[in-house]
Amino acid sequence: MLKNNLKYFWSIVLFWFLNGHAYGTDQQKNTRQQYIDQFAKLAIQEMNEFHIPASITMAQACLESRDGNSPLAVDANNHFGIKCNSSWTGPSVRQDDDSKNECFRKYKTAIESFRDHSKFLTGSTRYTFLFDYDIKDYKKWAYGLKKAGYATDPQYPERLLKIINDFQLNQLDEYYNSKKNYAIPEKREVAYIGGSKRKSNRGIDNFSINPYQTRNVERRNGAKAFVAKEGDTYEQIAMEFSLKEWEIFKYNDAQKGDKLSKGDIIYLQTKSGSAPRGNDIHVLKKGETLWDVAQWYGVRLNALYRKNRMTRGEEPVVGQNISLRKKVRK
Repeated sequence: MLKNNLKYFWSIVLFWFLNGHAYGTDQQKNTRQQYIDQFAKLAIQEMNEFHIPASITMAQACLESRDGNSPLAVDANNHFGIKCNSSWTGPSVRQDDDSKNECFRKYKTAIESFRDHSKFLTGSTRYTFLFDYDIKDYKKWAYGLKKAGYATDPQYPERLLKIINDFQLNQLDEYYNSKKNYAIPEKREVAYIGGSKRKSNRGIDNFSINPYQTRNVERRNGAKAFVAKEGDTYEQIAMEFSLKEWEIFKYNDAQKGDKLSKGDIIYLQTKSGSAPRGNDIHVLKKGETLWDVAQWYGVRLNALYRKNRMTRGEEPVVGQNISLRKKVRK
């Protein structure tokens, strides 16, 4: 349960992040507290962007996704049970719900799911009246969602309120930035993820604010990357960014059991096949490996092996010229 002292709350969040327990694995399901620790900051971010109480967003996510353990959350990154509609042209999955074989939206990451939840509420006139409520009146919001028809469960408001009260999620609403202007729903530009109605180019991929505020994610050679901190692990990073473990290993030419060091470059997308223009040769320094070179320039390791006519696992020697863009001549 969240403590009254907000500093204590955020120290707990940080503890979970750094120790890699913020999100469940295939072997161990999330507890509700772990799930809240993982996504609380993201709920606050959405609150300040879309004027939806973070307590409501977080409670809905807990309830709808079963704390991130539901098949829909695990297989489709859908944390709010949002179904397909006529405007949705993105990926989808089929599951039984109110009816058999219903269509649900599928997302690449949990971050996309939280953002689409915000757009779902602000993009429909049926929810417009909610935005007349005080941002900190989570009880009114809970019953308002039921009134608007968000869920068929007659006990939906009570279930949300129990989660909020049990875990003191109303404390998240204290981080609302009242000085930040927001567009009222009926005037907000529509940017459906994967949808056909598009008046804005600002989709999830261009979401520039880091929801965790602990990573400086930038592009290196066209791929999103950041610098590892002390104590980082591949598994923890995969959980933090809602990636599969095999994805984070693949993006970084790594495998299970590999260790990270402070200062290592970590990629969140597939690296390029060549270094950026103007970077033709790298002279190997003492202590460097071919993997270090691949990470620094954002090039796939197997591409460097091919360009330098080396066999997998072979290491260059200190002072050797490593070709970064063209295949060396025989």
